[in-house]
Amino acid sequence: MRPNNAACNCPTMVRTLASILALLAVCTVVAVAAENPATEAVRRLARGINLGNALEAPAEGAWGVTLRSEYFDIIKDAGFTSVRIPVRWSAHAQAEAPYAIAPEFFARVDFVVRGALSRGLNVVIDDHHYAELFQNPQRELPRLIALWDQIASHYRDYSQDVFFELLNEPQGEMTDDVWQEVMLKLLRTVRRTNHDRMVIVGPGHLNGLDHLANLRLPDEDTRLIATFHYYRPMSFTHQMASWVKGSELWKGTVWAGTADQRQAVKSDFDEAAQWARANRRPLYVGEFGAYGAADIESRVRWTAAVVQEAERHGFGWAYWEFNAGFGAYDTEAQAWREDLLNALIARPPVKK
Repeated sequence: MRPNNAACNCPTMVRTLASILALLAVCTVVAVAAENPATEAVRRLARGINLGNALEAPAEGAWGVTLRSEYFDIIKDAGFTSVRIPVRWSAHAQAEAPYAIAPEFFARVDFVVRGALSRGLNVVIDDHHYAELFQNPQRELPRLIALWDQIASHYRDYSQDVFFELLNEPQGEMTDDVWQEVMLKLLRTVRRTNHDRMVIVGPGHLNGLDHLANLRLPDEDTRLIATFHYYRPMSFTHQMASWVKGSELWKGTVWAGTADQRQAVKSDFDEAAQWARANRRPLYVGEFGAYGAADIESRVRWTAAVVQEAERHGFGWAYWEFNAGFGAYDTEAQAWREDLLNALIARPPVKK
């Protein structure tokens, strides 16, 4: 009978088993990354800021913001990794077929895109404030498709540091069901010229978190990033906002950072993370912010809480916005609002 000396080989067996398990874990991570390249793209977006009230105004400067070259240095030096560029393409295109976008407007958007890219910032190009579309989606759909056909063709040779966002905050007659059909048509249009471009898509009802469950992305397209916007509670974030009916009644609302208030934010982001896991899609919080009518201490506390929850789940984000009514940067003082900036980027990014 062979002597029973199996115990002598236990350490070797344990090391071998550990090596096999480690290899399997690596293979699993690689497989998941290969299945969903958008996850890596969200890490590049990471910490962003919206260049709001500029190119999505009826005309640049009409809402008090004209974009300048030095802004990109200011944003990069502060520690941001991306910018989101809201663009009202519909205000600069023909009303009838072929719906051509004005060359001079394309040149202006190019200035912003290249200015950001040259500083190493990732760029999200967004279709913003298409009010006519929300009033009559059926009538405006051919124009919207033509706009994205031009945008996609124009930027087809740009680096993968440029992301497309198909439509900001669907609303009105652009219901969840209508948006679902429109989104798929826009995606097919973009994919004709940009097979590998990362595309960002949000749900209906103002990209609301409550409507994320109604967003159905095509399984075969792994280069998609889902987005939602976060302004809860509106009575705090939009107090005295002239475009929100009744917001003057919210004047003086504070966000003290109580346990209940923080739990509400945590629960919202846990809900979003649950959707992301179930659908195997990374998430990007394309907008969040508190209007300047709120006291700065509350704005700082709220902003820090939102960033903390977003990064805890590995979401990319873009603060609304750079230097207008919600602005983290004070153009007149030519300086960041330091406490607000620190709430956004003072901490090292959470590794996911």
